[in-house]
Amino acid sequence: MNKIVKSWLSLLLILTFLGGCKSNEVDANPDVYQYKDSMVGDNSAIGNIINQLPGSEGSIDFELKTKEEPYGIILNYHRKESEQAFKEIVIYRATFLFALVQNVDWITFNFDTDAYTITKEEIQAWYDKELSDISNKDELIEIIQAHLEDDAKVNQLLYE
Repeated sequence: MNKIVKSWLSLLLILTFLGGCKSNEVDANPDVYQYKDSMVGDNSAIGNIINQLPGSEGSIDFELKTKEEPYGIILNYHRKESEQAFKEIVIYRATFLFALVQNVDWITFNFDTDAYTITKEEIQAWYDKELSDISNKDELIEIIQAHLEDDAKVNQLLYE
């Protein structure tokens, strides 16, 4: 009887270990476009979008402004990035959030003592494209990278 119990416990231990090692590739690399057509009030979707974008390594928190229109998102960074990293973070995050979140009208980026606000109208005019019409992550990244190559155009968006 003791031998049977030990065998069952060993088998149970092995099965428990193997079950814990199970990989779920869908969850391991989620596509940020699964959050397309999210709303500003969906805290979970906004947080997941933000965490999947470049620049999420730093300490960041966010606020959703949903009490009255126009609706917005405030991203608070707790460390200053280099000038180039800052520009890329702002443009990537603003572009993705405006492309994926239906009702966001503005986004404010707070870096230490600096704050930058970008509206959906401004960035869509900058791209000369309706961002919500872009259907996948790769296409959106391609558009972002093409526009990041022109420093004068980047400065126009961020500083004018």
